[in-house]
Amino acid sequence: MSRMIQEGEGAWTILKLMSWTRDYFDSRNIESARADAEILLAHCLGLRRIDLYVQHEKPLTGEELAVFREFVKRRAQREPVAYITGEKEFWSLPLKVAPAVLIPRPETECLVETALAVLSKKEPPGPRRILDLGTGSGAIALALAVERSGDVFFATDRSVEALSIARENARRHGVGDRISFLEGDWFTPVSAAEPGFDLIVSNPPYIRRRDIEGLQPEIRQFEPGGALDGGSDGIDCLAHIILAAPRYLRPSGSLLLEMGHDQKLLLGEVAQRAGCYEDAMFFRDYGGHDRVLQLRKKH
Repeated sequence: MSRMIQEGEGAWTILKLMSWTRDYFDSRNIESARADAEILLAHCLGLRRIDLYVQHEKPLTGEELAVFREFVKRRAQREPVAYITGEKEFWSLPLKVAPAVLIPRPETECLVETALAVLSKKEPPGPRRILDLGTGSGAIALALAVERSGDVFFATDRSVEALSIARENARRHGVGDRISFLEGDWFTPVSAAEPGFDLIVSNPPYIRRRDIEGLQPEIRQFEPGGALDGGSDGIDCLAHIILAAPRYLRPSGSLLLEMGHDQKLLLGEVAQRAGCYEDAMFFRDYGGHDRVLQLRKKH
């Protein structure tokens, strides 16, 4: 690493840097080595990834080399690319991210898709009231708000820093005036009084505590532990939300939760114990794993 990107060793062109960095990341057993190299170099130069190949013979300045060298060092230490660039795309929306928030995952788009399907039904008429619990970067609430301009949104999080990031993302995408961001744990900032919510969504922590140590270093060492730890069986937060949500849902309102792929039976039992829901429905992610739980409150 010490010899990398040193001035005086000939021109470090874009192509040469991409090739060297890909090989270096491969040697460090970093997945998606080529994509990571491209994303970091494009971010460093303020280019699109495709432009790296259009301008592949362009040499970098000394200042650009210094910035990119630091990016490579951070990634070699397994810091996620999204935290290095400060941005991650979700639902085709570029979102600001930082270590205070979980990095949005593609599988969470399945939760958004399910929510949109629920909201597309004609009854009841008029604007829907939608609550996003533990909003983090605001990814779910923003995706829904962009798609549903006539609805009213609320988003809670106990982290002041996370709410600041979520608000910034909402302003960036023109929905800041349609989402009320509230500080507090789960339902704490909202009232159980009428009118209630037509839809409650959440991607809560659902990883078993004993499994966290075996996660990739990018997750285990850098992402917020409070957004990962679901307790001994992974369903502590999920169960809390399932049992509490009926007090906040309108009759026939729906609760949608992202879940672990092996938690179907446990969550079905919790929902049955609550005694307030119609039959549980489970939806699979793009990998074929159970990922979203839908519960509908009884009339």
